[in-house]
Amino acid sequence: MSFVVPILIGVGYVCLMSLIREPHRRRFNAVMVAGAGAAYLSGGGFGPWEFAFTAVITYCAYRGLESWTFVGAGWLLHTGWDLLHHLHGSPIIPFADHSSLGCAICDPVIAVWCFAGGPSVTGLLHLRLRRSRVERPATPPL
Repeated sequence: MSFVVPILIGVGYVCLMSLIREPHRRRFNAVMVAGAGAAYLSGGGFGPWEFAFTAVITYCAYRGLESWTFVGAGWLLHTGWDLLHHLHGSPIIPFADHSSLGCAICDPVIAVWCFAGGPSVTGLLHLRLRRSRVERPATPPL
């Protein structure tokens, strides 16, 4: 169950972000990855390296304003940072020991979606439903 919930959180994030229209969806996600990059600043346990990591994520977020690839790269970098924090014993949520591991499981789900261009999942579902209605032959009345 500890792997399922973070995956569901990632899928939920993708679904919620799908409600935002482009190009705002990409830009909003660039801001989100910037925020995630700064999550450990208040006591992550790696001292000045926390600032260096935040600078790298900030660069990815800035480039992500115009590129889904950079947003995805930022989420993958955050995944690695989460794993390091989990192994170091300094979780993202101090009172939740496995929160960094959960974040490391959730973030790649978001990254894969970003590398796919951040498509609207809700839009894809609407398109699929519309196609199934059109392709279905009409049944003759009895």
